[in-house]
Amino acid sequence: MKQSDGKQEGKLELIATKSFTPYQDMYKVVDFLNKSLKHKRLMFGLTKDAEKGTMNISIYEI
Repeated sequence: MKQSDGKQEGKLELIATKSFTPYQDMYKVVDFLNKSLKHKRLMFGLTKDAEKGTMNISIYEI
């Protein structure tokens, strides 16, 4: 399905990623950002890299 601006509806566009030292409550921060900025068409993702011992946050435009 196409939108009028030419972007595909439902497709995520990666804006940025950042790795950092694990922080237990970061999931709460990401949840807060997702709820607060949904109307701005932004979505945040959080992954944990067990091999490197880091967490990665990603920002997407939806």
